[in-house]
Amino acid sequence: MHYVVTLTLNPAVDKSTISDQIIPDQKLRCAAPKFEPGGGGINVSRGLKRLGADSVAVFPAGGPSGTLLQELLAQEQIQQQPVEMAGRTRENFIVVDGSSGRQYRFGMPGAELRPEEQQQVITTLKSLPVRPDFLVISGSLPPGVEPDFVVQVVRAAKGMGIKVVVDTSGPALQQVLHEGVYLAKPNVGELSRMAGVDELDNEAVAAFAQQLVREGKCEILVVSLGPQGACVVTKDSVDHIPAPAVKKRSTVGAGDSMVAGLVYGLSQGLSMRETGRLGVACGTAATMNPGTELFKKEDAEKLYRWLLQQAQPAAAA
Repeated sequence: MHYVVTLTLNPAVDKSTISDQIIPDQKLRCAAPKFEPGGGGINVSRGLKRLGADSVAVFPAGGPSGTLLQELLAQEQIQQQPVEMAGRTRENFIVVDGSSGRQYRFGMPGAELRPEEQQQVITTLKSLPVRPDFLVISGSLPPGVEPDFVVQVVRAAKGMGIKVVVDTSGPALQQVLHEGVYLAKPNVGELSRMAGVDELDNEAVAAFAQQLVREGKCEILVVSLGPQGACVVTKDSVDHIPAPAVKKRSTVGAGDSMVAGLVYGLSQGLSMRETGRLGVACGTAATMNPGTELFKKEDAEKLYRWLLQQAQPAAAA
């Protein structure tokens, strides 16, 4: 088992509830709120824990909500290395309309991460007692953080011989790919924007992903295709993995769950065929649960076995 560290620059406390019906201009009675730790890398750490693997979550935290975030992670027995910040950790709000089942998600902006606090993040990563094998950088950037900072983190990690996994978007993704990473996980919309087109079909997705791998942008590119599954590309292979048909209740955390499955597979030495299917299984399993809940291990394992069975004829052909 390899040592994994996750980095979340814009973490959150997710507060979710349900109301009988969402009606404007009315006082809405809600169920008791549920609080969960949130943010890309933090969710990856939580997903890894569900799969039976430990990791260390590095993130800035400040104010009462930052304290709550640390308490919530401790309750889930997630190892953590918070970096103190002056601002308050952001809080998101999710409410489900009980009459329709529709989910309303309100994402709040994070507090500014000051230059000295950004430097402390890098210092914290460099001073970890054990050098990690994988660094997962996932999630959005808070105010005050430019994409170049993520490049600095990637450069420092690569200089230490760490394999970098990136799940972000926009300029930050484009700049870290220019620097070169081990694995990147854009969705098909993000990949289309990088290609300069409105939409890519499956064949074009594979072709452009192969181009990025050949150019040294990453060794593994996993393109999330939403309900169509994923396309996993390396220098030697292109693997289209269909998503199993399930009853979807929420898409929150599906991408982070997929990354957790991918990183777990890689850290366990699974083949790319197995790793890709475990990622899709975890991402799909997350959609089976309501609110902000991640996947259940038993759901992910069941879907993973199904995906492996479905791949057998193609593998034998």
